[in-house]
Amino acid sequence: MTPAHTPHQGHHEHGHHQQHGADHGQAEILDLDAEVLAGHIAAITEWLPLKTGPRQIVDLASGTGAGTFALLDRFPEAHVIAVDASPGHLQRLREKASARGVDDRVRTLQADLDDATWPDLGAPDLVWASASMHHMADPDHALRTVHELLAPGGLFAVVELAGLPRFLPENAPEDRPGLEERAHAATDRFHAEHVPHRGADWGPMLSAAGFTVEGELTVAVNLEGSRDEAIGRYALSALQRVRGAAADALSAQDLAALDQLLDTHSPHSILRRPDLAVRTERTVWAARRD
Repeated sequence: MTPAHTPHQGHHEHGHHQQHGADHGQAEILDLDAEVLAGHIAAITEWLPLKTGPRQIVDLASGTGAGTFALLDRFPEAHVIAVDASPGHLQRLREKASARGVDDRVRTLQADLDDATWPDLGAPDLVWASASMHHMADPDHALRTVHELLAPGGLFAVVELAGLPRFLPENAPEDRPGLEERAHAATDRFHAEHVPHRGADWGPMLSAAGFTVEGELTVAVNLEGSRDEAIGRYALSALQRVRGAAADALSAQDLAALDQLLDTHSPHSILRRPDLAVRTERTVWAARRD
């Protein structure tokens, strides 16, 4: 998971053809996404229609490990191969695995999932792809490849985001109400050009690739943020990335108001607002290889 859609990624969000220079900022927002939305990721793993507990799991475009660790928590007998293009993300994931005492259950693999041939990932019982499929250059090829590598009867979980979360009330900020929605509208235009499959309905594509879609679940996120310092940092990181995609399309007044929110030294900084929340949706498709 994984969250946040940003103009600097090719991944995933969760990172699969990530630029090295963007690694650190991307890793930070992935870590915050995992921290803030841990309960919702856990709810998705609980819902998965599995007949038995999987032993071998592949986390595609794993980022810093939000999905990897949720799956390890949910399935204590499982081992996970975490695949990502970013060596920095994978190093961070390994450090987390060591700190949690589960490094013997995790193997990391650096690979570009846009390559025509993927590395040997075994025959997993479960493949997890959170906020990553829409960044594939050829998602149909990726779906077919997953179908081929899954063990018979294995499950493919595709998690899609409804864009970046919203954090501010509609009437905020006071001098430019509606700023956040205007900024998101600008990023939507950016992503429509650069990430055309973001927000796609993966059900028909999974069926076309040979899967049987066994379930679809949408999880609504609405977290009150006034007493959670991590939500402030999450909002700051996410809106910094929104600015990168929206700047050219915003008015000078909107850009100035956005910069004021992003200025951590300003009395109007988003970190000082008592009215933050996290509002978004995630949809998961569970598809089986018969």
